[in-house]
Amino acid sequence: MKDLTLRYGTNPNQSPARVYMQDGSDLPITVLGGSPGYINLLDALNAWQLVRELKQVIGLPAAASFKHVSPSGAAVAIPLTDILKKIYFVDDMELSPLATAYARARGVDRMSSFGDFIALSDTVDVPTAKLISREVSDGVIAPTYEPEALEILKKKKQGKYAIVQIDPTYEPQLTETRQVFGVIMEQRRNDRIVTVADFANIVTRQKDLPESAVRDMFIAWITLKFTQSNSVCYVADGQTIGVGAGQQSRVHCARLAGSKADLWRLRQHPSVLALPFKEGVKRPDRDNAIDQFLQPDVTEAEKQNWKNVFTKIPNQLSAEERRAWLDGLTNVTLGSDAFFPFRDSIDRAAKSGVKYVLQPGGSNRDEDVITACDEYGMTMVFSGLRLFHH
Repeated sequence: MKDLTLRYGTNPNQSPARVYMQDGSDLPITVLGGSPGYINLLDALNAWQLVRELKQVIGLPAAASFKHVSPSGAAVAIPLTDILKKIYFVDDMELSPLATAYARARGVDRMSSFGDFIALSDTVDVPTAKLISREVSDGVIAPTYEPEALEILKKKKQGKYAIVQIDPTYEPQLTETRQVFGVIMEQRRNDRIVTVADFANIVTRQKDLPESAVRDMFIAWITLKFTQSNSVCYVADGQTIGVGAGQQSRVHCARLAGSKADLWRLRQHPSVLALPFKEGVKRPDRDNAIDQFLQPDVTEAEKQNWKNVFTKIPNQLSAEERRAWLDGLTNVTLGSDAFFPFRDSIDRAAKSGVKYVLQPGGSNRDEDVITACDEYGMTMVFSGLRLFHH
């Protein structure tokens, strides 16, 4: 197929719209179902690069949940604990390795992943298709689909679900161009692969960097590579647990990602697991209710709305209970796409269990940041390289 007509461009008024190859060759993608839009394909193509590189570097099936050209979650296929299965709403499902990767990528920030575009590194099997079929999502991109899995996905959204197949052998040209306001810009595409050598320059007194931390650094670094700057990423146990993207301030990114990591941890609290939901409350409504339950500033008037989802109004966690539970979050890896100009991001990271830090280095205040990491007993790596996209 030489080109693909789209419903419209970025906004509905931007029509006509299409995608095609500049050299006139066939597109590397085939639409097997639905009709992807302009933003869908931006998400799909960026997300595919992320999962392809994760699989290439780590060697495990990988998945990403993309929204607005940045990942809300990314993960590899590390087996789930019973608690994670419950908070990801997959404790009643058969999970293949690929389905496990997507359950992690989707489950970490379910509110942000609502209406996501999914990327999967491997052939989509039936367990993965069944998981996708019951979530609110715009589409999926993968190299191949099992016939039965494809039929399951084709029934989603009354046949309008976007199913994209990409040629896994496709490699774009080394030089890429982009047009903005009639001006054409050209650059070498970002084909620099993350390697373990990026983690060799440990600058803190603490030098410990176990294999699990190296794996999570790969996930953080590759996730950041396909996230809009400024970006900060928290990773634990083979998955992102908080992504803060596109903020104008580094510490605001660190706070945003940290707050998401905290919510991920708090969702595992026994009080949250025992919330008295009414029978028939749908998963998105549960997500919203849990998120509000975990906010510290809920008003009494807002609590009255809980009568719609809970059999009784639950008591929220106290500040002391929250802090005690968050203190149980440990061995978290933090990645930053750019250097930290101040130690404030490290101080914030310490509140969310960060033990390993990856950043390019190069700030005038590097020594202040290193000192902060030393105070908290963190291991920090200077990669000497900045990775992000726009």
